[in-house]
Amino acid sequence: MTKRKVANLLGLAVLAYLSRAPMHPYEVSKTLRAHGDDRSIKFTHGSVYMVIEQLEKAGLIAAQETTRNGQRPERTVYGITPDGRAELEDWLRDLVGVPRHEFPAFGSALSLIGALHPDVVVDLLRQRLVLLEEQRSAAAALADGAAPHPLFLVEEAYRQGLLEAEIAFVHRFIEQITDPVSGWGPMWAAYHQTQ
Repeated sequence: MTKRKVANLLGLAVLAYLSRAPMHPYEVSKTLRAHGDDRSIKFTHGSVYMVIEQLEKAGLIAAQETTRNGQRPERTVYGITPDGRAELEDWLRDLVGVPRHEFPAFGSALSLIGALHPDVVVDLLRQRLVLLEEQRSAAAALADGAAPHPLFLVEEAYRQGLLEAEIAFVHRFIEQITDPVSGWGPMWAAYHQTQ
């Protein structure tokens, strides 16, 4: 894993879009939203400006031109540098080729789940299943949408795969808790009675 000059994934997205054409930060932000990147990368207009400053300071992008119309503020258009292109390619290769342990909130909650009574957990898991099914339907509808090519929605196919895996996991977990013969529920509930 390489130490990045700018490690924020928003920086990677900005480099990717600037590799296509020079843009003003506001145009980058609009393009990110128009292409649905807000489903995969958390950002605001302000954070785009901030990461552009970081990328420029790191020499990965450079100002191409600055213009002003009347009383409006200056508008600087940025383009990717050769170092930025190399960083973009290296960063993407690293992210695609090398799996990493991530720290999802649900995984963290599962590591502490014993603090809740099993009846509460089963109710919450059933509630989660309903919401996961809704998310899966939304992702499927988006993937079946009018994208010019499935490549442009490959992250939605990935998201669907994750949702399928989580739905299957939650079903199995509920069964492990509630199975009348070998379920964990009675032992778990007994623990809570001693607290």
